[in-house]
Amino acid sequence: MKISSIMVVRVAVAAMFIIHGVMRVVENAVGPFGPFLESRGLPFGLAWAWAVTLIEIAGGTLLALGRYTAPLAAYFIIQTALGIWWVHWHAGWFVVGLGRNGMEYSVLIIACLIAVLLGKK
Repeated sequence: MKISSIMVVRVAVAAMFIIHGVMRVVENAVGPFGPFLESRGLPFGLAWAWAVTLIEIAGGTLLALGRYTAPLAAYFIIQTALGIWWVHWHAGWFVVGLGRNGMEYSVLIIACLIAVLLGKK
């Protein structure tokens, strides 16, 4: 099997989603995520929080394996864009250094997911 640059990007971005979801479970952060989602207008916030978390873990694993690449990349683009809108936009651009909790890495993740979509054969 030949390793392509798109495969490296796909696996790296998938790993970030997997880790994000796993740590939300490990750190008992799914519960607090539910009311946050409700504060953004979503009913049944805890159910949404678990759905997002499980999709990050299972979907990230499938994405890393190269399965359902296009729909998962599209889903993660939407999820990350909502994260920018609901969480990171008000903090500005920078995540660290000149700011805190900004959107710069989320924008990079979206760019990586777009590259995965464009590189899909």
